[in-house]
Amino acid sequence: MESIMVKKLTEEEKKEMLIPDRPAGTGPWAVWECEPSTFDWHYDSLEKAYLYEGKVKVRTKDQKVELGPGDFVIFPKGLSCTWTVEKKVKKVYLFE
Repeated sequence: MESIMVKKLTEEEKKEMLIPDRPAGTGPWAVWECEPSTFDWHYDSLEKAYLYEGKVKVRTKDQKVELGPGDFVIFPKGLSCTWTVEKKVKKVYLFE
């Protein structure tokens, strides 16, 4: 199973990927928000996401990542994990 990939994007990379300056469902990106909570999730498709606000811990059987504002994340297809949203999350995402 592939790992969750997290990185900070340059402004140029964000423009190339058409990531909006603020969370708006423009172009290929959809908006998702979540209040503090804990839930299990499974990715049937690869997901790319960019976080604008919030604090999240995502745990798999092999990995634990912490996500926050400015993080670009790729969740691989087939991944099962537990999300712990510690501070309200606002992100854009797309499935491939």
